[in-house]
Amino acid sequence: MVQVQTVLVTGGVSGIGLAIVEAMLAEGWRVVVADLDRESLSWCRDALGAPDDRVRYEQMDVADEDAVVSRIAACEAEFGPLTGVVNSAGIGRDVPALDTSVDLFRKMLEVNLIGSFVVSREAARHMRERGAGSIVNIASVSGVMGNKGRVAYGASKGAVITMTKVMAVELAALGIRVNAIAPGPIETPLVQEIHTPEVRAAWMATVPQRRYGSSAEIAGAATFLLDNRKSSYITGQTICVDGGFTAAGIIGKPSAAFDSPVQP
Repeated sequence: MVQVQTVLVTGGVSGIGLAIVEAMLAEGWRVVVADLDRESLSWCRDALGAPDDRVRYEQMDVADEDAVVSRIAACEAEFGPLTGVVNSAGIGRDVPALDTSVDLFRKMLEVNLIGSFVVSREAARHMRERGAGSIVNIASVSGVMGNKGRVAYGASKGAVITMTKVMAVELAALGIRVNAIAPGPIETPLVQEIHTPEVRAAWMATVPQRRYGSSAEIAGAATFLLDNRKSSYITGQTICVDGGFTAAGIIGKPSAAFDSPVQP
């Protein structure tokens, strides 16, 4: 009998998180959708329309350690053992370094870095009892490259990448894999709201594929890393899903080959 796989996805009600939830349900997994906002969780329940034995909805503030500990324990006891975790909850701001307040910097670290750490740590404490598990952290190309206006965001995501490597090394002997995905510009509701035409033009000048990615493309990478049948020997890695952004040097004026976006 094939054991049912269960994954916890934080920030699972929209954008990349929601795309991963939908992809894992399509793969036959059970999913715990965790998010801070109760109304968004209710909307997500209606939108997915999945049976209760396939999806559980948890209101969770990833920056609240006690809440994370108790909710993950409840999921384990009431919904079944966690096979995988995706840390997709996060916040972002485009603010120049000289205008960035310490409060904003701390908030970014609390949610993006410490939140991902606490969720990963607590899930791993349960996974070690079974000797298996996969943790996927959603980082960013801003944690790899020095992107303008991302001093706090980039620092938090760069730390997520380093945390991924350390936890991968420490947890490997326990059968737990830890990897990260670093998305480039992705067409999420938040990006559509905050990316001005000028920002979009800047990305298009530096992304070789000359387009934004989709949340589904990030979900594809996540499903691969979560599935032990497909990625059992991959741990401690950061996969940049970015249309070639982090690989690019001087691109120059687009040639005829770059006259139109490369479609997925």
